[in-house]
Amino acid sequence: MEPVRLTEYARMPRAYRRLHLFNSTVDAHGRTHWLLSERAPGPGPGPVDPYDAVVVTADDGHVYETHLGAVQLYRPKLDALPDGGFVLADARSKADEQHVQVFDALGRPSWTFRMGDGIEHLLADASGDLWVGYFDEGVYGDDPLSHPGLRRWSSTGEPLWSFSPGPGLIDMSDCGALNVDGTTAWACPYMHYPLIEVRPDGTVRVRTTRMSGVRGIALDDERVAFLHGVSTLTYGWITEATVEPEQGSAQLVRPDGSALANNGTVCRGTRIHVRERKGTDWWVLDIARS
Repeated sequence: MEPVRLTEYARMPRAYRRLHLFNSTVDAHGRTHWLLSERAPGPGPGPVDPYDAVVVTADDGHVYETHLGAVQLYRPKLDALPDGGFVLADARSKADEQHVQVFDALGRPSWTFRMGDGIEHLLADASGDLWVGYFDEGVYGDDPLSHPGLRRWSSTGEPLWSFSPGPGLIDMSDCGALNVDGTTAWACPYMHYPLIEVRPDGTVRVRTTRMSGVRGIALDDERVAFLHGVSTLTYGWITEATVEPEQGSAQLVRPDGSALANNGTVCRGTRIHVRERKGTDWWVLDIARS
């Protein structure tokens, strides 16, 4: 397979590397955030004693901090809100646990709520709504909030939209890939990996694909890129009802050309952002430039 080099995107400043990294993301405006704390994550999921944390943000060459007080989550996912605040959410939770915390622009806790167990993806859109994709243990678990597989919530915890199968479409078993671009969401779920488009008004468009094992997607008009497994990349073209694959595949590699290790992704529009599981730096594939 032809190698495709990722491009360096954001590097966590060296001054913060003594802290424990809880999570990191790239937001709707392309800013990179690292959630860090002096304390190490606890021994397992569940409520923890409140602790202080800091979100370090890289924005077009500028770096700034937001100090969060009284964080009560084990190892939360995070994203930024348009008002300068942040939302944090533990992936696993019990039905009686408030596992989502929202902080204002000064880092003060604002409110807590629930979004369901088994969170795979947490992406805030340009308006501040929260798109949540769930993995299979949530979809088939005991928490009904997770059963749709994909939901949109307000940043105050109000349920705004949830996926439900239409004619000819089976239940979403696992939201393997999610891309939020502006206020539109695209998902590619297990098990048949259709490409699902959710427009801002909640209208859903479903296109069949011949893909498998998809865990990242990027879109540039009618062209779409699929990331499979750790590093395999394929392309397709969006039609009215299907995604028609291009011939061949490519292999994503690090910026220096070496093999890519196990990684996580954040997909935004034409970009697939990649961070290796044990790393702090972000790299990117932008299909608008490839």
